[in-house]
This record gives sequence, C-alpha cells and structure tokens, in this order.
Amino acid sequence: MSRRWGAQDLLDLVLDEGSFTSWDAAIDITGHPEHYRRELEAAAAKAGTDESVLTGRGQVHGRPVAVVANEFRFLAGSIGRASADRIASAVRRATAEGLPVLATTSSGGTRMQEGTPAFVQMVEISRALMAHRAAGLPYLVHLRHPTTGGVYASWGSLGHVTVAEPGALVGFLGPKVFQALNGEAFPEGVQTAENLAAKGVIDAVVSAEDLPQLVDRALGVLVDPPTVATLPLRPAVPAPASRPVWESIELTRRPERVGVRDLLRHGSTGTLRLRGTDEGERDETVIVALTRIDGQPCVLVGQDRSRQSPTHPMGPAALREGRRAMRLAEELGLPLVTVIDTPGAELSQRAEEGAIAGEIARCIATLTTMTVPTLSVILGQGCGGGALALLPARTVIATEHAWLSPLPPEGASVIVHGDVTHAAEMAAAQRVGAADLLADGTVQHVVPEVEGESARDLAIAVAAEIGEQLRRLGAVRRVGRGLLTPR
Repeated sequence: MSRRWGAQDLLDLVLDEGSFTSWDAAIDITGHPEHYRRELEAAAAKAGTDESVLTGRGQVHGRPVAVVANEFRFLAGSIGRASADRIASAVRRATAEGLPVLATTSSGGTRMQEGTPAFVQMVEISRALMAHRAAGLPYLVHLRHPTTGGVYASWGSLGHVTVAEPGALVGFLGPKVFQALNGEAFPEGVQTAENLAAKGVIDAVVSAEDLPQLVDRALGVLVDPPTVATLPLRPAVPAPASRPVWESIELTRRPERVGVRDLLRHGSTGTLRLRGTDEGERDETVIVALTRIDGQPCVLVGQDRSRQSPTHPMGPAALREGRRAMRLAEELGLPLVTVIDTPGAELSQRAEEGAIAGEIARCIATLTTMTVPTLSVILGQGCGGGALALLPARTVIATEHAWLSPLPPEGASVIVHGDVTHAAEMAAAQRVGAADLLADGTVQHVVPEVEGESARDLAIAVAAEIGEQLRRLGAVRRVGRGLLTPR
C-alpha cells in the first residue's frame, strides 16, 4: 500500500507550488442536530479541513486546472449535502471558466448521518459533470484508497481518464459491509486497483507521486494546441506499384513489419495509453491512446498485429475499446486516427455470443457519423470485417504494401476455387493492393516504402503523413465552424 495522502498534502504534491486558490466558502453547520454538530467539529479537528472535500483552482506544469480532493480523515471522506454542493459548484465553475477538472477520491461513500437527502446529491454531482463533459472539457479521476459506495458509483466513475493508486481498495460495496450483510467475506483481490486495471475498468495504476506526470501528459494532448510539423514528408506514390500484390501481402505478414507500436514509439510524443473499455473488458489486440503525432493532438485506436494470433485473435472487446476511442474523440473535440493492421477478427462461439458482427456494424456507424476530423491508416494487413470496422474515416491513407480484402486471399480462393492454391490470383483479381485502392478512391494517399528500410523509418514517414493530413482536416473543420479564415 502506498502512502495515505491527505487532501491538502496531495494538492501540495500535485499542483505547482503556490498556484492553488481555494473556491470553498465557509460551511454553516448550525442547522444540524447537536450530536451531529459535535461529530462534524471533531472531524474538522482531526482532518484539519472543514469538510470532506477541498476544491479550487491550481496549475499542473503551468496549465490551469480545477481540483476536487477528498479528505478521508473527515468522517471517512463521506459525502453529505454540504460537500456535494461544494463539488457540484466547483465543477460548474470549472465549466464556466473552461477548465479541466482533476478529481482525487478517498471515501466510504454517502454520509449515513444525513441519509437519503445526501445520497441523492450524487445525482447533482453527476449532472454537473456531464454538463462539463458536454462542453468538451477534460475530466481526470484519481482513485485513492479506499474509494467505495456512492462516490465510486458517481463522480469516481465518470472520468475521460481514470487511474487508481497502487493497492487501493476500489469497489461498489465495502468488504466489511458485504461480510456483515452476507455472512461471508468478499473474494480477495477483486476490489483492488491492479485487478480493475487488468479487467479494463480503469486505465492504469498510478501513484500520487506520479500523478503530476500523468496530468501533464493528458493535458498536453487534451488542452495544448497543435504545433508545427517536424517529420519529413515523402512524396506520394506517382504510379501503381510494379510489385505483384501477393508479394506485398507476404511482406506485411513478416514479424519485423512496421506496427502501431512503432508508430507510437517513433512518430508520436506525450502518449498516454488508455486500457480497456472502462466497462469491464480489455483486449490487448488494440491500442487506445491520447497522443500527439507530428505535433497534432489526437485520439488513436490501432490494431496491434503483434498481439494477434490464431490463439488470441481480435475479439468483440477490442472493437468496443475502439468505440470508446471514438466517443472520447467526439466528446473532447479531438481528431480520431484509426490504424488498421489485422489478419482478421475472431471467429468463434465466444465472438459470436459477444456480438462481433454487431460491434463491427456499430464501429462503422459511429465512424461515419463523427463530426471531428477522422483519419484511417491502412498500415499493413486489412483483412475482413475487423479491418472494415476502422476504415470509413473522412480521409484514408495506406502504406505502399498495405492491402484490404473481404477475407484472407486464401479464404477467397477456397470459396471460388475450392482450394487455397489460387490465393495470389484472387488477391490480384479482387484489387486488394494499395495502388488499386488509390485508383478506386478507397484510399486518398499512399505513403511510399523504401526497399529494405527499417520499421522505424517507415513509422516516421507514416507519422509525417498523418500529421500533414490532420493539419488539413483540422483547418477544414475550423473553417466550417467559422473559427479560422481559409488561406
């Protein structure tokens, strides 16, 4: 278990020195019964705070941010009407001032001394947060030990990015209450930060000491404006490639072929990985990240070929993670970049019962109706419905040897010829290669490849083209909103 931080100590740790300004007005407790007033006074003396939350404005690495910090030493961080009003008021003020909100929780939930009137205030906090998110403003959540009950089931679970400190107890019902009500202990290891991260409920396990770095990375993408290009562009492929498409297919199947991880490692900066659907599923065959590609902030969802195999294919949860990325991009007003590189989606009973076909359809439907700039990159293998799910962006680019087909060429050969020996012939006949995709209008730009180049070199070239296309798409979008005069 990491150190138990108090609210004020945590604000001193995370915020730039001297940058915090409190938004908290004095709380009047005279209307409470005498015995409860004594409890509140004793809690204030113990905690050194007047309530279970502190709110205000500060800076993290020079960026302004609104903060809401739970103080567990004040009646176990429980939320009564006064603290709920304080949270909702702070969120509404942050919305009015255009500030991101950072919330750090440590609470047993709703304050039992105040009953249902306090309990229903979780709705008002949630209402304020959803208005904040609807304004396109970031909401970051750090769950501390312990976070349970109504706090976890409301403002603790509504973040765009949600992390928890190492070893933290995080759960809907506290284990002591569960045991008292059910006569048996809650299973060990379930309500831990590490388990929730592994199951795709939260994005990561992050200590309080590392929280400033995480906030800096997140706001670097979510708040900072685009910067100028730094990566060299390659000229577009002027004519159809002379290499037979089957050779391109074999090339893209090599283990050393460029992948989405190379793209993030060599062509992006300030990357913050988001893991899972945040609804209890996680599939490592896709990567979701907030990042800056050649200076352009975006949400990226990419199929990770290095994590796909016959025993671990890309399943429905991967596509649900993709839709999470789409929702984030749309809500935060960021461009969405999809990276296609898959030998195909999972074909199994588990996938069918997990709605694989429906998830492909929903990804397509979501992508085709997004209002933010969207860019799809066919990086290598583009096989079947799993590839189509991430294809229909406003602009589509491809590497010179990338391909897109309804089935693996071997599968198409079986359907048409009854064997797999006509795979190369089928690939050519079906016009799956990048040159044909460009000629047919499926792709708008092809990034040329250099014989024998490293994955790093190709990743940089692809990143440079992504940056160029995002600059074009961003300018078009801002012109449409009347915020930028066309050149």
